[in-house]
Amino acid sequence: MYSVIIAGLVAFVATVLLIPRFIRFYQAKRIEGQQTHEDVKQHQFKAGTPTMGGTVFLAVAIVVTFFAALFSNRLTGAVLAILFILLLYGIVGFLDDFLKIFRKVNEGLNPKQKLALQLLGGVVFYLVHMQGTGNGTLNVLGYPLHLGIFYVGFVLFWLVGFSNAVNLTDGIDGLASISVVISLSAYAVIALVDSKFDILLVCVTMIGALLGFFYYNHKPAKIFMGDVGSLALGGMLATISITLHQEWTLLLIGLVYVVETSSVMLQVSYFKYTKKKFGEGKRIFRMTPFHHHLELGGLTGQGEKWSEWKVDFFLWVVGLIMSLLTLAILYL
Repeated sequence: MYSVIIAGLVAFVATVLLIPRFIRFYQAKRIEGQQTHEDVKQHQFKAGTPTMGGTVFLAVAIVVTFFAALFSNRLTGAVLAILFILLLYGIVGFLDDFLKIFRKVNEGLNPKQKLALQLLGGVVFYLVHMQGTGNGTLNVLGYPLHLGIFYVGFVLFWLVGFSNAVNLTDGIDGLASISVVISLSAYAVIALVDSKFDILLVCVTMIGALLGFFYYNHKPAKIFMGDVGSLALGGMLATISITLHQEWTLLLIGLVYVVETSSVMLQVSYFKYTKKKFGEGKRIFRMTPFHHHLELGGLTGQGEKWSEWKVDFFLWVVGLIMSLLTLAILYL
């Protein structure tokens, strides 16, 4: 247990020390910073802020976890599978960010390229998982549901879906980093109770790295994590829920990510439907993802615009409540 705590502390300290060096390198090379979407007018002043900070905390978390697991005899197949997804999805995000920066646009890899690489990672994870503790059975509120060959479809949907969901959540300072810390804390408790100390090590190490990153990512952010961080973190949460055989819990623990993604899907679908039916597209939300809807007028839209801090705290509290509710369902 001490090795787990030490790994988290090392990851925290290493990230705190390395992020300023990364920012200075970014500025010294005069690399273009974050490109903000033209529709998000309230964030235009952030254009040029260094991004791709996820490169640092991912590298720290992967290296620290690998060696901590190796020296504590916890380098299991589950740990290697999670680290593989972190690495591959991080590379996908890195390529996406890299293209955005050097093309100076708000889009990097095209959707087909990104999806193909994510699916590839999902297939490899599935094969490794099935060789370990996987048996093609899905946990649905504690009841086993045997999917057989269709289980691979679920794994791919889960990884790609939550990878992109966390990516959508990463839209304002600090929101995604602490939301994921809250989610990982819940899974750390589940891993501890179930004596899955290998998964606990992964969770605590990434929590340490993310808290170190948040020191520079809270408003006003000195650096953003970029797709390199958010895509990897979403894939990580999906793989952890699967390796713990508690897949259903991510729908509650990750409710914030589900809402963010659903808001975009509903907005696009409703706009297309009303445009086709009435000749004019209408919107359900003021702007999506959902955190932008809150920024532009809160829940009701009748009050003042919400600051980023207010949006952050509201969604963090939602994530915390849902995580506690999940733990209560499991253990009370």
